[in-house]
Amino acid sequence: MPDSPPFLLPEEQRLLAGCLAHDRQAQYQLYQRYKTAMFSAALRLLGGDHDLAQDALQDAFVEVFQHLADFRQQSTLGAWVKTIVVRRALRTLRHAQRTEAYDHDRHPEPLVAWRDNLTGEALDRAIGELPAGYRAVFCLVEVEGYAHREVAALLAISEGTSKSQLHHAKRLLQQKLKHL
Repeated sequence: MPDSPPFLLPEEQRLLAGCLAHDRQAQYQLYQRYKTAMFSAALRLLGGDHDLAQDALQDAFVEVFQHLADFRQQSTLGAWVKTIVVRRALRTLRHAQRTEAYDHDRHPEPLVAWRDNLTGEALDRAIGELPAGYRAVFCLVEVEGYAHREVAALLAISEGTSKSQLHHAKRLLQQKLKHL
């Protein structure tokens, strides 16, 4: 492998070389190394739906292994994997929204009662109740640390729309959590 950028850790270099050589053990290690953090990112974007997040994660790792030779090493391997997971989760979210719009009238979602003090679980539920577009922008900016220009590119929206949706998401969260 040619000289790797200094930010690619030796462990990442070893995993990358092994995966490119179709070494099943290296592929398993790569998956094990990133699965938890990537599942968490997908889960937040998909409103806490574990099944959708698991599907998105599996599809994303299939894509990772199919396109690993395209990795240009301009970032860490983890950042590259995360980009693929986020994009896959967003595609899954768009597909789920189309399906949900069809089924919404027949299966309305139950309301969440806010009786407890604010906990991480309550906050996760509140974030999960945000409209999908608000939730995606909120999670990408506030949780994952993306810049508005990156969010705009990922979601195919303007930077102004990203900022506006973040503002509205925060206001909705404040309203939901005020009652605690």
